[in-house]
Amino acid sequence: MSYFSDQQYQNINPNSFVPAEYEGCSFIQCNFSGLDLRGFSFENCSFSNCDLSNLKVPGVSFRGVTFDSCKMLGIHFQSCNPFLIEFTFKNCQLDYCGFYNLQIKKTVFSSCRLLEADFTMANLTGSSFVGSELSGAVFDQTVLEKADFRDAQNYRIDPELNRIKEARFDLGGLPGLLSKYGIRIG
Repeated sequence: MSYFSDQQYQNINPNSFVPAEYEGCSFIQCNFSGLDLRGFSFENCSFSNCDLSNLKVPGVSFRGVTFDSCKMLGIHFQSCNPFLIEFTFKNCQLDYCGFYNLQIKKTVFSSCRLLEADFTMANLTGSSFVGSELSGAVFDQTVLEKADFRDAQNYRIDPELNRIKEARFDLGGLPGLLSKYGIRIG
C-alpha cells in the first residue's frame, strides 16, 4: 500500500486520489462527494472546506482526524474501522450521518449541524456538542455520560433510554430532556 506523509492537497481531482495511508496530511477545498474510500487510512490528517457527502467508508481508518467546515451528508461512519477511531468536527454539516454502536468517547462536534444523525448505542462519554443543531438526531441506548450539550439546540434525549450521568445541559435544553413527559417549561 502507498504511504503519504505531511502532504497538502488542495482542489485535487477525485480520480487521482488513490487508496493509501495518509499521515499528517491536509486536504483543503477538495470535492470527494460520493467516493468509495475502501482501502484508505487517515492518521493525524485534517480536512478543511471539503465536500465529503455520501462517502463510502467501509474499513477506513480515521485516527486523530479533524474536519473543519466540511459538508459531510449521509456518511455511515459505523462501517469504518473502529480500532482507535478518533475524530473532531468543527462547523460541519453532518446531516443523516450514522455513528451506530461506535466507541467515540471525547469526540468534539463543535457548532455542527447534525440533522437526523444516528447515535444509537454509541459511546459518547465526555463528548461535546456545544453550539450544535441536533434536530431529529437519534439518541437510543447511547452513553452520554459527561457529555456537554451547552448551547446545543433542538435535541431530544430520553433520560430513561440513555446514560446521561454528569452530562452538562443549559436551562434552554430542558425541554429536550423532558418532552416525552408532556411537561411544559416557561
